[in-house]
Amino acid sequence: MSWHLTGSIMAANRSEPLLLVVDVQNDFTAGGSLAVSDGEAVIPVINRVARHFAHVVLTQDWHPVGHISFASSHPGRMPFDRIDMPYGPQTLWPDHCVQGTPGAAFHPDLDIPHAQLIIRKGYQPDVDSYSTFFAADRTTPTGLAGYLHERGIKKLMLAGLATDFCVAWSAIDARRLGFEVDVLEEGCRGIDIGGSLEKAWRDMAAAGVARLPPGSTVPAA
Repeated sequence: MSWHLTGSIMAANRSEPLLLVVDVQNDFTAGGSLAVSDGEAVIPVINRVARHFAHVVLTQDWHPVGHISFASSHPGRMPFDRIDMPYGPQTLWPDHCVQGTPGAAFHPDLDIPHAQLIIRKGYQPDVDSYSTFFAADRTTPTGLAGYLHERGIKKLMLAGLATDFCVAWSAIDARRLGFEVDVLEEGCRGIDIGGSLEKAWRDMAAAGVARLPPGSTVPAA
């Protein structure tokens, strides 16, 4: 499906699209406890693109103290170790995006006042949640899919942090749920642990996610 501009609002041919902005939070940008390299560079891109969307949803990592994904919750373990959990492999992270802390707040330069919904994820203490649609058990929903279906939205553009985790998992789940999905590469940055960024792009392509490369901020009609 092609995109085209209608006035100041970006619209798709058969339904109004939605921009899904993933986890643009202080802890994932410069100075944060889990800073993504060059992560803050996505903010002006996202702000600019968001002006063309009537529908925008923001997502927010929102962990309780002592979350199961924190390396500090597992004595003897270090950040970026991997362990097996009942729901599958789990990368252990530095403590990040703890509920109510400055690190969990949206970056102050993110400027999307017309965003209509904030979806919080990762708030269950015993299961992580990269995807904005499901917890890492792959069955517990966040409610985002129901919201989109009730609004009649069929096409999504994703941007945010990090490409190889929350963005990729969200994009793949969105395809699995029947949405058309584009990922704006210019509006994303990855962590890239052991080749995870390249793998994420391969997995997204295999799922039918369209990759919009740099220079295609507003795809031509």
